[in-house]
Amino acid sequence: MNIYKYIFLNILLTTLLFLNGCGSLKILEESPYLYSPQYNSETNRFNNSNGESNNKSFFEFLTFAYNFFTRPFDEIEEIGFPILDPFTQKDSLSGRQIVWIGQSTLLLTIDGVTILTDPVFSMRASPFTFIGPKRVTPPAMKVPDLPKIDAVVISHNHYDHLDIESLKQINRLQPNIRYFVPLGIKQILLENGLKFVHELDWWENLTFNELTFTATPVNHWSSRSINDRNKTLWSGWMIEWPKYRFYFAGDTGYSNDFITTRNRLGSPDLAAIPIGAYEPRSFMKKSHVNPEESVRIFEDLSAKLAVAIHWGTFKLTTELLEEPPERLRNELKKKKINPSKFLSLKHGQKLHL
Repeated sequence: MNIYKYIFLNILLTTLLFLNGCGSLKILEESPYLYSPQYNSETNRFNNSNGESNNKSFFEFLTFAYNFFTRPFDEIEEIGFPILDPFTQKDSLSGRQIVWIGQSTLLLTIDGVTILTDPVFSMRASPFTFIGPKRVTPPAMKVPDLPKIDAVVISHNHYDHLDIESLKQINRLQPNIRYFVPLGIKQILLENGLKFVHELDWWENLTFNELTFTATPVNHWSSRSINDRNKTLWSGWMIEWPKYRFYFAGDTGYSNDFITTRNRLGSPDLAAIPIGAYEPRSFMKKSHVNPEESVRIFEDLSAKLAVAIHWGTFKLTTELLEEPPERLRNELKKKKINPSKFLSLKHGQKLHL
């Protein structure tokens, strides 16, 4: 195929992915979420805490798609990153540990309770098997190898965070897991056979097995199917054990939400903060933090420890895949923050807490 035709086809299909997708095609004519302070009854869509929707025009999407498919060569796209085997690494004697499986998927065990975040094990972050962002680094674990999971938290409905095929596979093997999701996502999980789904608005909380799950505001957007932009909410999660507190940012641009979260819920012992998928800034700034902004989130939360997520797994934007952790280290050095306080783990690396 002529290279220009190939580029044009990819741009067209990627733009359609952004604008249309093909997930659950049910569009709510009358939203059941009118009670939510985040819901705009005039547009019938959710907004961020600052009132903005982070909408993009078709031209902006098209420009981004062109820049993405004409980006410079990135060797890591061909070879991926090294993967450590979690099963050859010793378990923590304290019973507290975390494994980065890839992207925003973390396996966290605290005091005998295991949490899985944004489980994505598929090879594409896409509604299609033949096109869309392809995984450059395979998941560090396979679904059948997962230990007993007590709860799953999901941040929003984008395909690199809400992977229905992975959830269905997990559900077949472990049907009694509790799922915690933002407003609007419960229905698609129920449609796919998941039973125990808890849907929360920002600042709502629910206690399960002595853990308290609180949905928190972040600055992002949602879309999965035609005309459904911002029809479902997005969130971070604060999970509180009796003696431990974990914060999961999911996917976000920078905002004052993190200061508010700290003031309302306290500082976390551990925070999972995204560091990748941020270029070009003109397109990504409101939705994805860069590493310098990730450090600001770490400071805003006053977290004791942070791990980096949302990098090195899918090629979603134009920065080099190796760049985010390097910029993170540079920013920590610039601000004289001990680099051991904000870690970019290797895929599959197990960290004792």
